[in-house]
Amino acid sequence: MTDAPLIRRSPVPPDQCNLWKAFGLIGDRWTLVILRSALYGVRRFDDFQVELEIPRSVLSNRLAGLVELGIMERREYREDGQRARVEYPLTDMGRALSLPFMAMTEWSDHWIGKGTSPLTLRSKTSGQRLRVAMVDEDGKPARKDDIEPVIILPPRRPAKAGKQEK
Repeated sequence: MTDAPLIRRSPVPPDQCNLWKAFGLIGDRWTLVILRSALYGVRRFDDFQVELEIPRSVLSNRLAGLVELGIMERREYREDGQRARVEYPLTDMGRALSLPFMAMTEWSDHWIGKGTSPLTLRSKTSGQRLRVAMVDEDGKPARKDDIEPVIILPPRRPAKAGKQEK
């Protein structure tokens, strides 16, 4: 097997790459593990804090950021005889992160867990194990040798007056 040709720059500049922007929004360690727990169903502040052993101030800051981004919502609840407390359920935007997180789970099971996993997703209908795959618009699996990148970049904005582009 030969190495891929040397590429000196990504085909999509970072300032035009949505993946790069997403990493900037949710890419720090604490935010990622909070989202992991939320995708498993954890939503109460104290439950996050105990499970993750995260400092309360860090948790509060990260949850506020996820609410501001629209990934989680802040909702009060009250159990009988208790004071009002706050929970942070995922929004549709947050639940949509389940697919990339499952892809990372599959990757980590293979490379870090050496093929073992404490969690397996199965189809209720067939009983078959589910995996993440690239599919076309009709839902047909794509072969690795049949995938090609198509890059459509928006036009660059002109540099602001007084500033030169690098």
